[in-house]
Amino acid sequence: MEKCRFLALDLGAESGRAVVGTLEGGRLSLEEIHRFQNVGVEVCDTLYWDVLSLHKNILEGMRRYAQQFGDSLEGVGIDTWGVDFGLLARDGGLIQNPVHYRDRRTQHILGELHSRMSAEEVFRRTGVPVYQISTLCQLLSLRLSKSPALECASTLLMMGDLLGYFLTGRKVCERSNATTAQLYDPRTGRWDEEIFRILDLPSSIMPEPINPGTPLGDLRQSVGREVGLKRAPVIAPCTHDTGCAVAAVPATGDDWAFLSSGTWSVLGAVTEEVVTSPDAFSAVAFNEMTLERFYLCRNIMGLWLLQQARAAWQRGGRDYSYEELVQMAGASAENGPLLNPDDPSFLAPRDMLWAIGAYCQKTGQRQPEGPGATTRCILKSLALSYRHGLERLERILGRKFSVLHIVGGGSRNSLLCQLAADATGIPVLAGPVEATVAGNVLVQALATGWVSSAAEVREVSRRSTDLLEYQPQNTSGWEDRYAEYLRLLELTAA
Repeated sequence: MEKCRFLALDLGAESGRAVVGTLEGGRLSLEEIHRFQNVGVEVCDTLYWDVLSLHKNILEGMRRYAQQFGDSLEGVGIDTWGVDFGLLARDGGLIQNPVHYRDRRTQHILGELHSRMSAEEVFRRTGVPVYQISTLCQLLSLRLSKSPALECASTLLMMGDLLGYFLTGRKVCERSNATTAQLYDPRTGRWDEEIFRILDLPSSIMPEPINPGTPLGDLRQSVGREVGLKRAPVIAPCTHDTGCAVAAVPATGDDWAFLSSGTWSVLGAVTEEVVTSPDAFSAVAFNEMTLERFYLCRNIMGLWLLQQARAAWQRGGRDYSYEELVQMAGASAENGPLLNPDDPSFLAPRDMLWAIGAYCQKTGQRQPEGPGATTRCILKSLALSYRHGLERLERILGRKFSVLHIVGGGSRNSLLCQLAADATGIPVLAGPVEATVAGNVLVQALATGWVSSAAEVREVSRRSTDLLEYQPQNTSGWEDRYAEYLRLLELTAA
């Protein structure tokens, strides 16, 4: 039976890993061979990504592959988060470490942007609502501060493309990442020159857009020698991690929605074309790209709240695992406080527990007491935000969803999955946990002829995943909780 191996390098906002994907008999198996931290580093009041450490760990992942499996593989693919970028000088050197999207440099940028372009105009052109961490807003902040880095820049590369450039020397922008930049016209497939003109930004620094599954070329000879690989073509999967995850959703038919659950929750549905209707604009919906199709989605703050609450408990000397927190949450009282996960106070607080307490005080609720109650408060609020997001997507697209596929790390959180089924009133199918990595590998397999179509990508994912089903239960009390959640949205929007 024929077998092939690919290497997926998947970098998230907390950690990265190198995973070997083996395709055999129409099924995909995954083996993690290297995991590493990915944390921001604050220097002189600016928060950076440690991109050289990321590159070093990518090389280490490739080296471990060569040690375990030999000096040849079918492909290497990198996916990362969106919006952030590195700037290259004319000689191809990196001008500075890429700045983290949670850095404070764009805190007050929206007023400046709106004085030049309306939010409606930006959305109509790019399919992406204005948000302060976008590539567009980061570039505008550089222009307004007269940044010498921008003045010296010859090329801008999004994070996945930057790391691919380190391996191959090729400067491109894969389209799933381009759609996150808010500088790209998804209808024409080109950078929007009018936006660059209006905002006085240099369009000349933007590289050629390419489709998911485009081969970038062989490893630089120096890289191949260092890691011990003789044959390792680099392929751009969907370099935006959500695009990879959506490609691997193990769904059938067209009545499904997806939730890519991790640091961020991305709730959406696949579409054939870009949707920029007034309803989509008012819903703060994003048009992004996956393999051969678009998807309309809403970004929700996600498990970031729980990650940062856990970090706060760790600083206080209480090191809880996520499993322990979920177990304590399951034993906590039902009727605790609720949050709007997307409240700006939760984007980058110094202390998440303090931010949750301040939000509860502001909204006239009692603060959750202890880790169990706090975890349940976060998870239940997320489940209600999923219901709200699904209802809005159904109105925009004019179709009803009969199942919600939860993929990514959140799919193994049994309490979150059950709460999501209860809150939305539709079944939840959970898995695969490693949807992003599966999508990365399977897009590479499509590019090299081992998989024949985007539909087969989903089919292989489905055959390779033991899906867990959560049916709605105890739905009677959720209407009152949802009404309270909607009241909170109105209260905090006022």
